[in-house]
Amino acid sequence: MTTDEKPRYSRLTDIIELIIFMQSKPLGITINDIIRKFSVSRRTAERMRDSVTNILPQVQEIESTDGFKHWGFVNYSLPHLISFSPKEIANIEQLQRRTTNKEMKNELQQTVDKLKALNNKHFNSLESNIELFMQTEGYAIRQTPQYEIDTKTLKVIRQALQTHTQVTGFYHNKKRKLEPLGLIYGEKIYLIAREKAKGDGIYNYLLHKFSDIKNTEEVFDRMNFNLQEYSKRSFGVYQGEILHVELLFEKQLAEDAKKYNFHPTQKITQNSDGTVSVRFDAGGEMEIIWHVFRWGEGCIIIAPKTLAENYKNYLQKCLQNY
Repeated sequence: MTTDEKPRYSRLTDIIELIIFMQSKPLGITINDIIRKFSVSRRTAERMRDSVTNILPQVQEIESTDGFKHWGFVNYSLPHLISFSPKEIANIEQLQRRTTNKEMKNELQQTVDKLKALNNKHFNSLESNIELFMQTEGYAIRQTPQYEIDTKTLKVIRQALQTHTQVTGFYHNKKRKLEPLGLIYGEKIYLIAREKAKGDGIYNYLLHKFSDIKNTEEVFDRMNFNLQEYSKRSFGVYQGEILHVELLFEKQLAEDAKKYNFHPTQKITQNSDGTVSVRFDAGGEMEIIWHVFRWGEGCIIIAPKTLAENYKNYLQKCLQNY
C-alpha cells in the first residue's frame, strides 16, 4: 500500500447501509453520526467514510454551520441499491389512511406512489400483496377537526429548517421574522422558532395561522438547539414551569393507562389495590389539565396540589355557562 492509498473498510453490508444512510440526510452525516449508528470506533468510522468516497466520487463534503464536517450526496440517487417490500409500502399506506392531517395525508400518498414506481417491474404482484396486507391488518380513522395549512407554507418552513435560514411572514396580522427550529405534529402543527425582536426566547406558533411566509435566505445559528430535548420539557407543545406530576388511575382505567405514552419521563407503578400511578416531569399546566379531562372521573391529580386545585377551578368555570 502506498502512502497515498487510504485503508478500506471490508464489510460490504455496512458500506451499503452507510451509503443509504448518507442518501437519507439532506445535510449529510458526520463521523460522530457513523460512530453512533454502527457502534464503531472513530478510526473505523473514518475507514468506512473513506471506503464510500473511494467507491463513489459523488460523495462531497457539505458546508454546515455546526462546526463539524459533513459528507453526503449531491444530485445522486441509488434506486439499484434500495428495494421496498409490499409490507413496507403497506405500512406507509396505512399511515396515510390513518392520519387526520390533510397535508401529511397528501404527502404520504405521493410517497407511496413514488415507492410503487420504484418497484414498477413487479407492479402487478406488488399491488396485490399490498392490498392483502391492507385487508388483513384493519385500520380505523379518528375523525377530528382539521386546520387547512397552505402546502407552500409547509414547504418554505421545511426548506428553512434544512438550510438554517430565517423566514418572514404574517402571524396574527403582524409581520414577523423568525428562526425556525423545528415542527411538532399533533392535532395541530406547531412551528418552534426564535423571534429575535423578542430576544433569545423560544416560542410556539400555530402553523395554520401564518400567511405570506417567505424564506429570507439569511443563515442563523441554531445554538445547539435540540428538538427532542425541548419537547421533553413540555406536555404536548406547551412550555412552562416544570411540574412534578402524579396521576392516579382507577381500576377500570388501569390497563389502558399502563399502555399509554404520557411523557418521555413517565414512570408507571401498579398499585396493590389495582389502581395505577403515573409520574412525570413536564411544563404546560393547561395542556395537562385538558388531557386529564379526557380520561374522565377515573383519573385523579395527586400532585402537585396546585395543579389539582387549578383543575377544579377550570371545571367550575366551564360549568358556569350551564
